[in-house]
Amino acid sequence: MSLLFQTLNIGTLPLANRIIIAPMCQYSAVDGNAQDWHLMHLGHLALSGAGLMIIEATAVSPEGRITPGDLGLYSDDNETALARVVVAIRTSSDMPLAIQLAHAGRKASSRAPWEGGGQILPDAAQGWKGEAPSALPHAPGEDTPTALDAEGLERVKDAFVQTAKRSVRLGFQGIELHMAHGYLLHQFLSPLSNERTDDYGGSQRARMRFPLEVFDAVKAAVPDDMPVWVRVSATDWVPGGWDLDSTVALAQALKERGCAAIHVSTGGVSPKQQIPVGPGFQVPFAARIKAETGLPTIAVGLITEPEQAEKILQDGDADAIALARSMLYNPRWPWHAAAALGAQVEAPEQYWRSQPREFATLFKDMKVGQR
Repeated sequence: MSLLFQTLNIGTLPLANRIIIAPMCQYSAVDGNAQDWHLMHLGHLALSGAGLMIIEATAVSPEGRITPGDLGLYSDDNETALARVVVAIRTSSDMPLAIQLAHAGRKASSRAPWEGGGQILPDAAQGWKGEAPSALPHAPGEDTPTALDAEGLERVKDAFVQTAKRSVRLGFQGIELHMAHGYLLHQFLSPLSNERTDDYGGSQRARMRFPLEVFDAVKAAVPDDMPVWVRVSATDWVPGGWDLDSTVALAQALKERGCAAIHVSTGGVSPKQQIPVGPGFQVPFAARIKAETGLPTIAVGLITEPEQAEKILQDGDADAIALARSMLYNPRWPWHAAAALGAQVEAPEQYWRSQPREFATLFKDMKVGQR
């Protein structure tokens, strides 16, 4: 039987298969509030037959947004707007939903990708001052962020906690903390962005301290049976930066704290990164983390074909496969993967007639011979 379509538990959360829709920013919120676009986009993906959907990086504070259009969950208005989306999805899909909680740090106040992605300076319209572990801009010519002091650290930690509590109220079944792609928690981890001389900088252990404190605070704020896991950048792809050995150490520390899984990506903290992009280029990082920690491990990154995804699982390099752009390009990717691998997938009854005759057993519980 195809491993891609076997069940998997992330903590206490059961998944019908091992296809995960990775979080993908839409840059389409207004003041952090989800819009009709989110209802259409997420509702569409919720019909895909994947085992889990993680919604986009969701800011824990206004200053933690990457762009003015980032989704947020830091206010009652944000919660009300996102509740509308979640309720609508639940009327037609029982796919498990998780949320990724994030703070952009020094990469905040940026334009959307289709606007060039450049930084919006604090004194410009829609711009604001970033905050970070150290007063180091992300790239030359960018505004220097404010280094977080002790009060700022507590404020940020509490923002993660309050957003986690809102996530529970909204009915999300899992929380992913964003410690990757050069955003705030990754900035604490990397020596390229963290030059602090207090208890939160210097050694690897000290640089891990604040991200682990955030994890502990979120874990303590949600029900015991709610899985909390982490997305990491396993390497900065820059000499002297955060690397795989450090990531293994972080994953081991997270495992001791009850982390339910590790979602393994790379890069994002420095414009000097040199990434050898190619099919499955991040899988070896996931494989080592899985081998050395035993944590359920999610692989992501240019995994595009069903047979490729299946081989990663069969080789023991990961426990689940996350898809992002492939799902945008082909929102029925799980259906086609099930057909290719001789498996079955959940699909709405209204779509059963769409399958080719040769795939008569593709959809679970379909009554063959319907008119």
